[in-house]
Amino acid sequence: MKGWIATLLAGTAMLALAGHPAPAQQPRISGEAWAAYKAKFLDPGGRIVDNGNGNISHSEGQGYGLLLAYLAGDAAGFEQIWYFTKTELLLRDDGLAVWKWDPSANPHVTDTNNASDGDILIAYALALAGSAWNRSDYITAATRMAQSTLEESVVDFTGRTLLLPGAKGFSAADRDDGPVVNPSYWVYEALPVMAALAPSDRWRKLADDGLALLKAMQFGPRKLPAEWVSLKRQPRPAEGFEAVFGYNAIRIPLYLVRGGVTDAPLLTRLKEGMSVAGMTATIDLNTGQPKTELSDPGYEIVNHVVACVLDGTKIPAEALQFAPAYYYPSTLQLLGLAYVGEKHPECL
Repeated sequence: MKGWIATLLAGTAMLALAGHPAPAQQPRISGEAWAAYKAKFLDPGGRIVDNGNGNISHSEGQGYGLLLAYLAGDAAGFEQIWYFTKTELLLRDDGLAVWKWDPSANPHVTDTNNASDGDILIAYALALAGSAWNRSDYITAATRMAQSTLEESVVDFTGRTLLLPGAKGFSAADRDDGPVVNPSYWVYEALPVMAALAPSDRWRKLADDGLALLKAMQFGPRKLPAEWVSLKRQPRPAEGFEAVFGYNAIRIPLYLVRGGVTDAPLLTRLKEGMSVAGMTATIDLNTGQPKTELSDPGYEIVNHVVACVLDGTKIPAEALQFAPAYYYPSTLQLLGLAYVGEKHPECL
């Protein structure tokens, strides 16, 4: 693991994580863009509202909100989002977050299963903020989530280390075609931080096996990964799920480049596979035909970032304008612009 995590300071109060976003004193998201995001998606109680999905909140959205607040240098906004997260979602005995909070349901939480990507995003953001702002309480909470994720959601199966989407419902014991994974749940940039919080060689193997699986997941005419993949034998689209490269999968290339993965053949295959007439799209894996063409700049930013990394292509002017409409693409746009601004300012 040495060299993968550049520095781990003594004690639990702070982490020094080389190669990760700069401390909050140097915001990577502009105050104007972050204010627009908060006005659209952050309610006064601290929940990030998924306005494209029935106005629910979920652990993924809270994790994204925390990460964006850190990148914007907004300690007060971070605490606001964290308060809702810890009081309304951290209801499980193991310290992981329930995945969904529904304002129209009573009680608001009807399913206490977790979502491992949400847990990782929350722990990652807490660790970065705890390090930057000297908040030992954030580091303590992040450490518990990282350890519980390792125990509840990371499994070893036929020589691979895998990230189950949730603690229940996806393992070999839970499903005839199990284990089932979602390749968009691997938040590559966060895994070194998780290893700093809960030291184990399994984090590195999780990252390596995730990349190897992505290279093997070449389904249909466009050779794209499915959102839900059975790994009982050779990777294949999981039973009971639509065989689609869908909305969640669109973030995979962004996660790769933000995590420092610059594998040109892999990134090129994903970029070309999800592009239809120059526009990002969800794809029917069986036919290779587009299901939905997505014009929001937040979706299109993913391929623009990949083109920047691969070829130094400038980000188009329209993609630099942030006018949030829907939670998910707006989140991807800010994460993409923050990454390019930090790592590839020549593309701006």
